[in-house]
Amino acid sequence: MHYRNGREAKNGDKIVKLDGGKVVSFGVLHSATPGNDYCNGNIATIQSPNDYACMVDCITVDDLAAILAKHGLDKRPDGK
Repeated sequence: MHYRNGREAKNGDKIVKLDGGKVVSFGVLHSATPGNDYCNGNIATIQSPNDYACMVDCITVDDLAAILAKHGLDKRPDGK
């Protein structure tokens, strides 16, 4: 199991789910089984309903999407 950037995926990893180069969900990967990079596993969301925002620790979704695009990570890899 590997992420979009080629890194090995493991249950317990903190992950973000991308759609069109934008973050649509984040949490902890669980129930993934080895041997499949597509539609494998679940995300246990960890976002609390309310959180404070210290601007120097934040980035907009649009700016993050631009960084992903710059490195070619905005598009899903071709199937195998």
